[in-house]
Amino acid sequence: MNPRTAGTFSLPARLLHWLMAIMILTMLFVGVGMVATVSERHVWLVQLHKPLGIAILALVIVRLLVRWRYGTPALPADLPPWQRAAAHLSHWALYALMLAMPLIGWTMLSAGGYPVTLFAGVTLPDLVSPSPTLYSALRFAHTWLALSLFALILLHLAAALYHALIRRDGVLASMTRSRKQP
Repeated sequence: MNPRTAGTFSLPARLLHWLMAIMILTMLFVGVGMVATVSERHVWLVQLHKPLGIAILALVIVRLLVRWRYGTPALPADLPPWQRAAAHLSHWALYALMLAMPLIGWTMLSAGGYPVTLFAGVTLPDLVSPSPTLYSALRFAHTWLALSLFALILLHLAAALYHALIRRDGVLASMTRSRKQP
C-alpha cells in the first residue's frame, strides 16, 4: 500500500521520526547540561554530544532519502492555505536545522582545534583549519540555532496536538499508526 494514498507515513519514516525525536531532544538537553556545568560530568556530556550529533546527521540524510522514496501523506483537504504553507515551511525548516546543527558543530570544533571523536578512537577529519574568530562565530550560531530548533520542535508538537485534539483529522495518526483510522 502506498503511504501517500493510505494517509500514513511509511514504516521507515515513522521509525526514523520517533528515533530522531528522542535523539534530538536528548541532544538539546545534553547541550544545555554541557554548557551549564563545570563538573566531571562536562567531559562525559561532551563525549556523548559529539557522536550523537554525527548520528543525527547521518539519520537525517537517510530520512530525506526515505521521504523522497516513499513520499508523505496528503494534508487534509480542508486545511486552510496558510496552515498548509506553515506545515510545509516548518517541516523544511526542521530538516534544515537537523542538517545544519551537526555540520556547524563539527565545523565549530574543527575551528577550535578540538577533535570530533566518535567511539573507540574513531576521529573525524577537520572541516576547517583552526580559527578562533570562526570558532566564536560558529559557537554563537550553534547556540542560537539550537534555541531555534527547540522553539520549532515546540511549535511542531503544538501543531500535532492541535490536529489530534481539536481538528481530529488524522494528521497525528499518520505518524503513529500503520493505517489511518476512520
